Amino acid sequence: MRILHTSDWHLGRTLYGRKRYKEFEEFLIWLVETIQQERVDTLLVAGDIFDTSAPSNRAQELYYRFLCRVAASACRHVVVIAGNHDSPSFLNAPKELLRALNVHVIGAATENREDEVLLLNKQDGTPELIVCAVPYLRDRDIRVAEVGESIEDKERKLINGIRNHYAEVCELAEQKRKKLGVQIPIVAMGHLFTAGGKTVDGDGVRELYVGSLAHVTAAIFPNCIDYLALGHLHVPQKLNNSEVMRYSGSPLPMGFGEARQEKSVCLVEFANTDVSISLLSVPVFQRLERIHGSWEEISARILELSATQSQAWLEVVYEDEEVIGDLRERLESAVSGTLMEILRVKNNRIIDRVLSQIHNDETLDDLNINDVFERCLSSHNVPEEQRSELLHAHQEIVTSIFEQDPLAE
Repeated sequence: MRILHTSDWHLGRTLYGRKRYKEFEEFLIWLVETIQQERVDTLLVAGDIFDTSAPSNRAQELYYRFLCRVAASACRHVVVIAGNHDSPSFLNAPKELLRALNVHVIGAATENREDEVLLLNKQDGTPELIVCAVPYLRDRDIRVAEVGESIEDKERKLINGIRNHYAEVCELAEQKRKKLGVQIPIVAMGHLFTAGGKTVDGDGVRELYVGSLAHVTAAIFPNCIDYLALGHLHVPQKLNNSEVMRYSGSPLPMGFGEARQEKSVCLVEFANTDVSISLLSVPVFQRLERIHGSWEEISARILELSATQSQAWLEVVYEDEEVIGDLRERLESAVSGTLMEILRVKNNRIIDRVLSQIHNDETLDDLNINDVFERCLSSHNVPEEQRSELLHAHQEIVTSIFEQDPLAE
């Protein structure tokens, strides 16, 4: 039994205004070819298939074309769960049609937990795998809000809600396996933020719950799970240093902070009760390069890249004492006639001089939602003792907005 675990495609995502459909398409073509070459039986996609809850027609076309290609391959099953970026109702809408292609979609937590326990069979009808397909669990799925509860109360409820959900689903999976009388693997899926999880600057990974709450530990997952396929964090990594509890990571770098990161998907092979895991490196379809330092260092690196006919997209971070007012013009001249393109310029020298005064040289790219709100509090001279409660209330509102499903009835 060979399983391929991937996640966080973020189809439709842009990078500083540049569309990336060509990269997404090349990745999905590579993924189909890899499924065929590695004789994959089941594909697991652990959330964040799309970058927004209302994906573009082009992003949808890539998704459905990919599923059709996989259905035509030797791969017997595809299991897709929703991530926090996905619209549950959008993913669920064609689920009955996709089931005919052996594509199983779980867009949201279900009232009947048995719907999240999938029994997958071989071509001859004999059972081969049980998948606990747990999607991203929204706050309202796992916690009942109460007036006057503290931050600690909310965190406790969130952790308990996630733990109880997995306990219920995995218990049903064990019951199903026991009833079958066959020792087949139980694989669980999830889309969440675990304690100690690694992120990188600019990867777009946002907190799932208010104020960084509910960073779960490995202890919440039942022992019956033979492999745990996680999504949400873009850095490929193990949970609690376990070989069988993993984030596959995003297949494409979502920002320049991931530019030098090797991307991969997880190939999981079961032989009876034995499991082996290997990482398959994803090719680089569009090179990203972050260049930083003095003008001399930046210009030298650009010259070095141009000599190799590089087609990289560049982020330039100027970090020298000398103030260069025409930095953008110099950079555009430096890449003129090359195959490279500068997507972002950050002049740290200018920013450092001005930020402490009026923040004129900042852009929204330099700030997140909470930064903007904190600036508003400062500009209105809100006392420090009031800020903690206001920040917490603001984060609750933002979380609620992100979790709304605009495509639901």
